[in-house]
Amino acid sequence: MDGQLFKQGGSMNKQIVEYARQEIKKGLSQLSESHALRFKRMYSHNDLDKLIKTIVDDMPEEKLDWALTQVQNSIKKLRE
Repeated sequence: MDGQLFKQGGSMNKQIVEYARQEIKKGLSQLSESHALRFKRMYSHNDLDKLIKTIVDDMPEEKLDWALTQVQNSIKKLRE
């Protein structure tokens, strides 16, 4: 398939993975503490003291697309 993010075997292109992680971190830095806490609850509910950067770095690849979408939507809502 053209434009497929996942290679055969299920792993994502490394450059896309790194780009997604960077964009999530950049987006989260634009959001409030309450947004950051909500993100932590979704992606690191067992360790809310963990740094956002670490949470994003430790996220499984299959969650990156949805996490990026959530961050982008939150930023968009703040700008409306």
